Amino acid sequence: MKRQSFALFGALLVAALLPACNGGKEGEGKEKSGGSDEKFPPQDITEEKEAYYKENSDFFQFKTLADLPTDLEWVNNSHLPEVGSPKAKKGGTSTARIQDFPATLRTIGPKANGGFRGYLLDDVMVRTGRRHPETLEFFPGLAQEWAVDKKSKTVYVRLDPAARWSDGEPVTSDDYLFMFFFMQSEYVQAPWYNNWYGTQYTGITKYDDQVFSISVPEAKPDIDARVLELVPRPEHFYKEFGEDFVDRYQWRFQPTTGAYVVRDEDLEKGRSIALTRLEDWWAKDKKHYRYRFNSDRIEFRVIRDTAKSFEEFKAGNLSGFSLNLADYWYNKMADDNPLVAKGYVKKATFYNDRPRASYGIRINQAKPLLKNKDIRIGINYAMNFERVIEKYFRGDYTRMRTSADGFASMTHPTLKARPFDIKKANEHFAKAGFDKRGPDGILVNKQGKKLSFTLTTGYEPLKDMFPILKQEARKAGLDLKVEVLDATTSWNKLQEKKHDLAFMAFGTFVELYPRYWEGFHGDNAYDTQEDGSDKVKPNTNNLTSTDLPELDKLIDSYRKSEDLDEMREIAFKMEEIIHDEAAFIPGYVVPFYRIGYWRWINYPDDFNVKISDSAGQWFVSWIDEEAKKETLEARKSGKTFPPSIEVYDKYKVD
Repeated sequence: MKRQSFALFGALLVAALLPACNGGKEGEGKEKSGGSDEKFPPQDITEEKEAYYKENSDFFQFKTLADLPTDLEWVNNSHLPEVGSPKAKKGGTSTARIQDFPATLRTIGPKANGGFRGYLLDDVMVRTGRRHPETLEFFPGLAQEWAVDKKSKTVYVRLDPAARWSDGEPVTSDDYLFMFFFMQSEYVQAPWYNNWYGTQYTGITKYDDQVFSISVPEAKPDIDARVLELVPRPEHFYKEFGEDFVDRYQWRFQPTTGAYVVRDEDLEKGRSIALTRLEDWWAKDKKHYRYRFNSDRIEFRVIRDTAKSFEEFKAGNLSGFSLNLADYWYNKMADDNPLVAKGYVKKATFYNDRPRASYGIRINQAKPLLKNKDIRIGINYAMNFERVIEKYFRGDYTRMRTSADGFASMTHPTLKARPFDIKKANEHFAKAGFDKRGPDGILVNKQGKKLSFTLTTGYEPLKDMFPILKQEARKAGLDLKVEVLDATTSWNKLQEKKHDLAFMAFGTFVELYPRYWEGFHGDNAYDTQEDGSDKVKPNTNNLTSTDLPELDKLIDSYRKSEDLDEMREIAFKMEEIIHDEAAFIPGYVVPFYRIGYWRWINYPDDFNVKISDSAGQWFVSWIDEEAKKETLEARKSGKTFPPSIEVYDKYKVD
């Protein structure tokens, strides 16, 4: 397997807000983690891996500690305040709902980017380091300390000798070397990762089992993040890595560096999945980790219908329930609801401060009519998100302005989404030939073709929002056929680029600046065929099929730039082009999250950390078993407690 130039590979989902994907059929056999079986005979990747290292010796280098630069300034940021509350208690079982069963336990490859991946990787795995939620400086993870040499564009890492995989094996430099072999391999069937690990890093050097360095092509302002946010791959677990990776490792739980594992007995396909906390977790007494990951067990039940899951919460079968939607906050779990008024269920609103998820409509320009910019601009003016925010969200949300809101000075300061405007919508539709209304009020062209498109979404909880958009669009002569699919079916359709319009949101990393290559670069829009024709490229984040040479050049310059001011200037130009092309319609920003939870669930005094995007993301809550017993007995006896309805606005952004 030769190392490739990955300039034309696409992108997979960075961090989806879609619920987890569907899994296998109930009753299918369970495979032992990391083991082999009759279906998959033993194989060994060692020889191929070693040959790859030798063939790419410019990338994979091996030195000794004597070769380390002597002038490195090693840091560990021990001054940072601790994450979590010392009041936290270990123990108990939390219960939660997932809409769909995970399609796989893999965290990379086809169907691996479902919502449950956060519990397998993003929010649970201990990374090399992690941004502090208040200061955004890094605190130690797998790394005991690190040093940055901007001149050589290299980050040096010394691993914590205590760091272990959940199967007891030590985390070593070899796991980081293997990570690059793994991520650059076509076997994982993940073009975005192939591209990222093949172009955004220039080499890794092993000095000993605990010390290594990684070099990058540009000394960008966040050069430390490029390395410290990495998660290695356990080399010993992937001994059987090969062409059948996707199937062979489909239901094998990879050893983790985090607090929770999925045991064979925790997996009931199609119905439930659970996380079990490791009693001998290597980081259980480490600063920033000791007051987090407190539940002994977290059980997830598949409940596809939101209304049913709400009933399960009220019955006490779920620990908490999202009250973000206005109907649930103001009506179904109103302040005078007996569960709230009697103090059994607490309500909390937490304002966070972080890059915002990009809720909005992606217009697929690969569809014939939607190639026409006037059609797209007309659709922008026909989408009444102001009405949605006012009526459906009761004015609690705000209109999203750009594709990258919430990045402080890196977000365009003046650009705004096009407002609902029937006159302007009709002007642009008329330019595209749709200038007469049929008997049903929908615009038609000279050929009698209706101005009609399908709006696809996988957000079942928002199903009552879409009739508002549909009704308002009809006023502008646009027919929207709303298609609410289950999360998995919707995402698969979007990845195959078979949609007209798609309402969804990509999650965002907490970074210094937004990303554009994944969602807007032509590399991720089309594949050029042997006959010179272009074919829509599946399995990328470019859901608008945007392919503009001018924008591509800016994105390439942006990725290479080492100057934040220059990057800001380029980012503003890119946002202006994206706005002008009108293939992304900004929807709304959710400046907070709201939750209802039983009184035996406790949170820190400030409730959560500044950059959290949900109550559970940082695992700072804990269970009070005595309060649980007290509450359950009180419900029977009629005893009440003071109601708790709190607003945490310390991080509210004006």
